[in-house]
Amino acid sequence: MFLPDASSGRTVRRLLWATEPARSVVDAGTMVAGLPLLLGAPRGDGHQVLVLPGLLADDGSTLTLRRFATWLGYAAEGWSLGRNRGPTRQVVEGLPRLVDRLADRSGRPVSIVGWSLGGIFARRLALRMPDRIRQVVTLGSPFGGSEERWGRTPGERAYRQLSSLHVADRIHPHDPGDRLPVPSTAVFSRWDGIVDWRKCRQAPGPRSESVGVRASHLGLGHHPAVLWLVADRLAQPPGEWRPFRPPLRLGGGLLFTDVDTPRDDRSHPDQEETTWTA
Repeated sequence: MFLPDASSGRTVRRLLWATEPARSVVDAGTMVAGLPLLLGAPRGDGHQVLVLPGLLADDGSTLTLRRFATWLGYAAEGWSLGRNRGPTRQVVEGLPRLVDRLADRSGRPVSIVGWSLGGIFARRLALRMPDRIRQVVTLGSPFGGSEERWGRTPGERAYRQLSSLHVADRIHPHDPGDRLPVPSTAVFSRWDGIVDWRKCRQAPGPRSESVGVRASHLGLGHHPAVLWLVADRLAQPPGEWRPFRPPLRLGGGLLFTDVDTPRDDRSHPDQEETTWTA
């Protein structure tokens, strides 16, 4: 990533926003280059995985994620609620019903992968119905800030413009931005041109972590680092959550930047032994 990150000032943040579409295309090329790594990703146990799209996106945007999860052996589903325009009545009422239906069908809790605003919905679902959710993985989701203060980033401004469609009652009234009652991994990118990457992180804990990747916001759904991480997280057996460690083989570790995890874990084979920040 040759651009300075979003911490470098307003001019850089504007540049990152303007180059998001082009950088997303580059991220797609990175996915092709990362295929040898992805072919060795951990396989799944067949449990249900629900993938939620970001603001103004629909299930088409999560197709790569869902196809990859299906190839790994999971029962991956889109949300089938059309374009994501925020917490509309359809979303607030439909998402909990969808989670119940998927959990009932499989007889097991559901893992949720949420991109941007979809990740905020995923976290609130975990707060509302933790017994139905196995884990949450968020991709560039700015859950760390209050909606009342939104409006400084392109993503926040777009959300505000749709506020007339939003209902007062929500899936869960508040996400404290802290640890969830289920295992959670928050993925962020310092080169995010849509949302504030600092709001996409959570405090590391016994079952919570944040992982940085070298990606654009629009490229998170097809970047090889994200696909590998999703495969790694979904493959963990229930009740045996362990912090993420970047893969060492085939240069996989170069795809990641920050890994904020508890320091008292024992590392997996073929993975880094200590928490690190690049």
